[in-house]
Amino acid sequence: MSSVGLIYVGIVLVVNGLLLLNWVTPREAAPLNLFVGALQVLTPTYLIVIAAGDVDAIFAASGIYLFGFTYLWVGINAAKDISNRGFGWFALLVALCAVVYAIESFVRADDAGFGVIWLLWGILWFLFFLVLGLDRAALGPATGVYTIVTGIITTTAALMTLLDGWNGDWIVASVIAAVGILALAVATPAARTLTAPDREVVD
Repeated sequence: MSSVGLIYVGIVLVVNGLLLLNWVTPREAAPLNLFVGALQVLTPTYLIVIAAGDVDAIFAASGIYLFGFTYLWVGINAAKDISNRGFGWFALLVALCAVVYAIESFVRADDAGFGVIWLLWGILWFLFFLVLGLDRAALGPATGVYTIVTGIITTTAALMTLLDGWNGDWIVASVIAAVGILALAVATPAARTLTAPDREVVD
């Protein structure tokens, strides 16, 4: 996956986590979602065109579309004040796809670190399914906390890759997994403290 695009995937996840915690409004989060969504659709399209039929390169690029469609969908819905229920069901399918990309990272790419990150993304999309597809709004703030942590992990991994400091061995994978599990464990109590109060709407 393009490490440059992955930096912004992590950033938009942090913003969307703040959205779920009520610190930003949907319309305030919409522009970044649209920008990153467009980037994550154009990038894999270019990579596939220049892959010249290389199946491995095409497969690697294909996963980027999952992020592109996610952020375009969220951005459009936020800008137009449209229900996210349809996106929630899409997120369930993306979560299942994330498991496939995780297995590929573990088995073929020999990158356990990104294998774990794919699993964290899969959990995140499944939480989006619960919150948006099944209308489990009570899970929203806790999902926001987990989204922020996942975004920080994502951007950190992308920057380390660009700086040639990424080592996706099992030690790194174990650390990432531990942080992800801890984030899930503390998400609910942390959300009670971090959720912003409702703001008055000014006409």
